[in-house]
Amino acid sequence: MEKVDGLNKETVVPSIQQNRPAGKKHGKNTPFLGFRNLLSVSETDTRYRGWLVRRVCCVLFVSGRKVYPSPASSRLDKVCQSNRVQEALTAEHKAPDGGGSQGQLIRLSPYLPLIKTCISPGLLRFVGWVLLKIFGSMLWSIQVNLNHVEALHTASQQGSQLVYVYMRQSIMDSALIPLVLFCHNLRVPYTLCPLQINSSWIRSVLQKLGVVLLPRNALTEQDTEMDSLYSPVMTSLILELLHEGQAISVGVSWESGQGGQWLACIRQFIKEGSVPDVSLVPVGVTYDCIPKTNTQVGLSSFLWCLCSLLWRRPQGAVRIHLAQPFSLKEMCETGRCRVDGWRPLQDLLLPKILNNRADTVFGQRMMTWLLPSHYVPELIHPDQTERDLSIALILHLIYSAAACKAVMSTSLVSSLLLHKHRKGVCVSALCRDVAWLTEEVLFRNKDVGFGGSLVEVVYHSLMLLTPHLSIAAISSRKDPFIAPHPSLAATLSLSLHAQIVIHTFITEAVGACAVSAMLHEVASSGVSGSIRSDEVEDEQVKGDMEFAVVLCQSELNERVLQLCHLLPPGFMPPCQSSQSFALDAVDSLVRCGILIMEEIPREFPICDSWKKDHLSWTTSDDQYHSDSDCEEPDLRSYKLSQPTQCPEMLFFFCSLLAGHLRTLCWTTEGLELLNTPLPEAQCVAQIHSHLCDTANKNKRHYESCSKEAARIAVRTLIDLGVLLEEQQSRNIFLSPLFQLAENRQKLYRFISQYIYS
Repeated sequence: MEKVDGLNKETVVPSIQQNRPAGKKHGKNTPFLGFRNLLSVSETDTRYRGWLVRRVCCVLFVSGRKVYPSPASSRLDKVCQSNRVQEALTAEHKAPDGGGSQGQLIRLSPYLPLIKTCISPGLLRFVGWVLLKIFGSMLWSIQVNLNHVEALHTASQQGSQLVYVYMRQSIMDSALIPLVLFCHNLRVPYTLCPLQINSSWIRSVLQKLGVVLLPRNALTEQDTEMDSLYSPVMTSLILELLHEGQAISVGVSWESGQGGQWLACIRQFIKEGSVPDVSLVPVGVTYDCIPKTNTQVGLSSFLWCLCSLLWRRPQGAVRIHLAQPFSLKEMCETGRCRVDGWRPLQDLLLPKILNNRADTVFGQRMMTWLLPSHYVPELIHPDQTERDLSIALILHLIYSAAACKAVMSTSLVSSLLLHKHRKGVCVSALCRDVAWLTEEVLFRNKDVGFGGSLVEVVYHSLMLLTPHLSIAAISSRKDPFIAPHPSLAATLSLSLHAQIVIHTFITEAVGACAVSAMLHEVASSGVSGSIRSDEVEDEQVKGDMEFAVVLCQSELNERVLQLCHLLPPGFMPPCQSSQSFALDAVDSLVRCGILIMEEIPREFPICDSWKKDHLSWTTSDDQYHSDSDCEEPDLRSYKLSQPTQCPEMLFFFCSLLAGHLRTLCWTTEGLELLNTPLPEAQCVAQIHSHLCDTANKNKRHYESCSKEAARIAVRTLIDLGVLLEEQQSRNIFLSPLFQLAENRQKLYRFISQYIYS
């Protein structure tokens, strides 16, 4: 935003602070509604009362929590003598001659601390008290739904072993989930945490709290997974933990699938009969302010973070949703994870991209990279069916963990500033949009993680997002002007906050981009027109394009089908067919009022079945049979609900996916700069550098140049057959088909048609 005389941040921040309530007051104004603030511990949470109790109530509360001890005395021998570990040691032939079991222990020495991980009751209570104090200095509240906790208590009383699954966002996730369970007298899980801790005493403390860390000699999680012994040891350890009746907490990365291999192991245990059953619990952790953390923690960095947390003012809140537990065995036996419709992405889209074929190939996109073969070698079968079912389970849990996350006020404000008011907006107009967007979120049965009056909510969000905003005000007006700061760090932070809004409106976003692509095709033709089916005569309307533009349902569904295959994992419901998703996307635009459905005229009324020439019947044993299968398909078309002006809601929904699609376009443009073949990590790094250079050159669209976006773009192009991956060296090189500039241009045009700009 350009600097204007008399407009600066210093003149408006005091006005925001005057209108904004204090953080704790803002939390207290929120109705109870079955939620509990974990940081609000009082004497009512203890069995005692009195003046002294009020001052030590947190200590009494922690000491009264139920703890399930977990000794690791006999676990070491069971894991080391397991068939998986013994077979891995035999295959390596690294045991010293004559060393016997002693040589095996030397080879397993880096993994012995992992196997000896346990839960010490006394240390757990002390660290629980410390965490409550630390989080109390960081956050205003940690909200937990008591109804969700009650469901977990019921499942635990019935003997179910709980496995908690969450999407990786921050190291705080690994601490918040065990803390919530500890404070509600639930079994504290063993946390599979991909952390590299350098300090010996920090590793020792965490390993006595049930945190399974990376081996000491491992630099990254990727390096550890390439070790031939790591996977067998961890698989055997997880099996022994389940045999002991322990709970487990697993974090899964949505852009790489890391962490999903342990879910595949648990599914394999149930299939083999080693474990009777487990109950999976998707967990959604949502932050007002997403903390910045690192996966490598040393002693100096730990002490610095601790001191900074103790001296900072509380900022933001956290909402934790513990979803309904469900049986993994029942899920597998009932066939909810179906892979019969999976097809490679290049089969789904390449005929349309290169040859412009009109016939649509139906199916769902295969994402085999979510469970690479080097993760869990014993799960790979010749027919790949078991591996595909495990990938379907990973996709289901990624989507479920994302779907149960609450929408925070900072997410709403960030999405509005990025996708609707990129050039800025007055606070009064922003309040109206926040009210509208909140209603739309609640209408979709999505939980919101805030409460209070509208003005309080907006000013609360603006204060938390102040480092990423340009704020200006005029002394004669009390309505500040807000705009997102045009920098890489600010845009990426706002984009990260807005991700949950994209998940909430994904069907509307896909449908809106399909409508935009069809309107762009009409506009590029140079004349106004109508897009109808073959049964209706074409007509041309003179004048402006926005008058009398009719969208054919079949073509609109086809555009949605093509676009949904480009979505990252976790956005499209895994148990829903792509055809059903396309229909929902179009119907969602009708419900929003963006499109108006009209029936194409017929020669006779649709209800007059006597005049139909023929009826198409289906067999009674067809699993997709319905009473309407004997009828002819309805001929429908759609019009924009506001033909004289562009609907703002349509453009807002289009903008939600623009960042992801623009990343794919920029990556396509940068393919000629790749010096292939090269490893995937270097390929992602070069693409990320190209994305940043392109954004800096344009000085906008920084949300399209994150490292996660680059990794997803590379994976999408590999699935599409644009980039090829060698099986042995695992190097990536450009496909000969797309070494031709003409084909790369076709790919660019196909993706860019969905981008509204």
